[in-house]
Amino acid sequence: MKRYIITVVFATLTFVGCTGRHTHETDKHAYTDEHENYQATAISSSNGVVFTKEQSRKIDFATVEVHRQPFGQIIRATAQIQPSQGDERIITAKAGGTVSFLNNNLVEGKAVSAGQALFSIDGSEMADNNLSVRFSEAESEYRRAKAEYERKQELAKEKIASQSDLLKAQTEFTNAEAVYNNLRKNFASGKHNVTTPISGFITRVFVSNGQYAEAGQSILVVSQNRDLLIKAELQPKYYNILSGITSANIRIMNSNRTYTLEELGGHLVSYGKSTDVGNPLIPVIFQVNNKAGLLPGSFVELFIKTQTNAQAITVPNEAIIEEMGNYFVYVQLAPELFEKRIIKKGVTDGVRTEITEGVTDGDCVISKGAMLVKLSQASGALDPHAGHVH
Repeated sequence: MKRYIITVVFATLTFVGCTGRHTHETDKHAYTDEHENYQATAISSSNGVVFTKEQSRKIDFATVEVHRQPFGQIIRATAQIQPSQGDERIITAKAGGTVSFLNNNLVEGKAVSAGQALFSIDGSEMADNNLSVRFSEAESEYRRAKAEYERKQELAKEKIASQSDLLKAQTEFTNAEAVYNNLRKNFASGKHNVTTPISGFITRVFVSNGQYAEAGQSILVVSQNRDLLIKAELQPKYYNILSGITSANIRIMNSNRTYTLEELGGHLVSYGKSTDVGNPLIPVIFQVNNKAGLLPGSFVELFIKTQTNAQAITVPNEAIIEEMGNYFVYVQLAPELFEKRIIKKGVTDGVRTEITEGVTDGDCVISKGAMLVKLSQASGALDPHAGHVH
């Protein structure tokens, strides 16, 4: 005599994501009929897997109904994270001299505040281009030019000096005063303290403590690490579709975490309109807010999305399970019954993947928790008799 095992008769079966597959506690007969129906389906499906509502509550579980939707060409590339132009400052030496760091911990990664003195340039002991000598010379020239200008003013009143002589003296005085005031403000002691105009982190240090630096030489870089550029270089074959870029997804290297451009408040900045012999690749640059703790200088995987009229069936990447070189998704056949179905993948945008075979429009698949369902099935945690006829 055949016996049917019904696990829970009066359970209310409600799964997140798909509609039209619910049963109700008040309709005992409807539930029993449906339960027997998906028992029969389990017999015909060799890959049928029973996963109850109670089990789904214990994990991050969800299902989604898939439909055809626009899915354009995806350009996949490796990109480098770079600081934006307004996000960093290169601190330079304003005069030649010996660099003395004001803090022994002035190293890469050190946090600094706007207006903080970082290092000094001491040129007082230099034989050539000595700041103290230059200051004395500038002071003497300022006093001479001032006295000459005042003398020419008096002579001009008596019509002894011409207006052109007076104007010439005034110009010399103005120039000498500007040079003198600049040196007095910054180098009166033969030493100049250099401050940072922005708050941030030191990202690069170009000189050592005590090293001589020329005027205009870069000493260090301070970055806010707030607004970043993501730069990819593409082959010229993609040039004709670059004007149709709509968005991008960014995957962190050695991580399963993928961010959309919208999540990072980003946008397309530009793409190259020409190439040269030295570098035939086309640069494509996006700007993002550093909400994800991105590290300037590191690399990410970039999925550039373009406009299209084509449509495709896609599923979340988390829905796809790999097993011995084959790929599967779990398709919902009944409220607590899923079929492990082999698929063929198309392209991916880093978040969703095109399915070319194995899933049809309107199918309901597990979008979250598929791996845990597989592990649960493999470990025997699921009831091997549930939904089967004996």
